[in-house]
Amino acid sequence: MDTAKLHWEKVIKRPDFGAILIATVLFLGFATLDYDGFFNAFTMRNVLHFSAILGLVALGQTLVLIVKEVDLSVGSVYGIGGISYILFEPQLGVIGAATAVLMGAALIGLINAALILRGKLSAVIVTLCGLFFYRGAIYLMTGAGVPRFATEARQHWFNQLLGGQAMGIPNSVWIFLLVALIFHLLLTRSAFGNQLYAVGGDAPSALSRGVRNDLIKTWAFVACSVLAAFAGILTIADRPQTYVSMGYQFELEAIAAAIVGGCSLRGGRGTVLGAILGALIIVSVRYQLVGMGAPSSWFITFVGVLLISVVVFNRLLGVWIYGKQPAAE
Repeated sequence: MDTAKLHWEKVIKRPDFGAILIATVLFLGFATLDYDGFFNAFTMRNVLHFSAILGLVALGQTLVLIVKEVDLSVGSVYGIGGISYILFEPQLGVIGAATAVLMGAALIGLINAALILRGKLSAVIVTLCGLFFYRGAIYLMTGAGVPRFATEARQHWFNQLLGGQAMGIPNSVWIFLLVALIFHLLLTRSAFGNQLYAVGGDAPSALSRGVRNDLIKTWAFVACSVLAAFAGILTIADRPQTYVSMGYQFELEAIAAAIVGGCSLRGGRGTVLGAILGALIIVSVRYQLVGMGAPSSWFITFVGVLLISVVVFNRLLGVWIYGKQPAAE
């Protein structure tokens, strides 16, 4: 009996417990109210694909939130990553373009980290500037046009691999799950993961124990930008044309997914499973509302209600478990 009680207490204390609960209730609701409309091959393929795309960006955002920072530029990095992948291909080839995009994204992460950590600037200000700068660069690069891959590039094995499917499931999903597994192992089975949580939970204490706080945060920002750009590449591989608004407000969905998944703006909290479930919840609700014929404003409203509900739920759960009011988000 005591063992079972301890097990459930451990589950309830997980940062992603709220996401697990919401996902369970949500999918039970979909199954009850609109099983055929939601649980069909076409809808599920799209939900899984776009959950994988959002999940990659949310995973990067989770890393940054764990170290008590935030990156508002990921939507624009996602967009410019996908667009650059198409525009660089004629000169560099498919593999060369993908490599250049990921290297450029790593540089963006390094610049963000340098301005924040060395320049002592606010992460909100630095990444907000990045959001506008890279969004403007997208318009300059495309001339407000719609760039697309040539036929040869679309048929390249790399794009066929990223944009194909296996066992009826988009390869983007398999790739995302592989990336998620790697980061799960990093966060739970490595010194890097321990240091990441230590920096976000208590930076002075981590520093006193020899943790190089700035280096850990730098890696978080770099990984965040690279994952966002890689998500852009996956999107283009699946749908080999782009648009100037690609990734517009995507940073808000990524942050929402991370917070729904159990991250805290106070740092030190967050899991890979939470990022996966947060992305799945956000995308599933969008598709269900579209299927119901609801206006797009309903989705925005739902995300707002969901966010405040999750924050309140986690606060009440903290009071119930620990018997005290947690610090404000």
